[in-house]
Amino acid sequence: MKLKNMTPMLWTNDLKGSIAFYQMVLGFELTELNEDWGWCHMHKDAVNIMFSLPNEHTVYEGEPKFTGSFYLYTDEVDELWEQLRSTTKIAYEINNFEHGMREFAIYDINGYMLQFGRELKEGETFETAE
Repeated sequence: MKLKNMTPMLWTNDLKGSIAFYQMVLGFELTELNEDWGWCHMHKDAVNIMFSLPNEHTVYEGEPKFTGSFYLYTDEVDELWEQLRSTTKIAYEINNFEHGMREFAIYDINGYMLQFGRELKEGETFETAE
């Protein structure tokens, strides 16, 4: 079996709000929208994501839940932190971590945690975190 890629399908109670957040805050493009289905596909660079309202195939009540996070690799983590730190709900601030990454995390409007990070550069250590 050969897999090509994976695109998360995230549940939302607010399709228009999810689209707006990912477009306006994170710079994603809306690739496809089907309002009859309550579904959309979005992308930014090599990252793809889909959102879906509850339907007969994805029945849930209350707020959507995901027991994990989505990790997005970027070479521009510091620039992205400066852009997002005052406009989003922060899960944790930018820092250098012992596992060899410089990263931070935010929550989207659905409560999903989005982590952004890059590998530590030569000479950077987790003790020198800001």
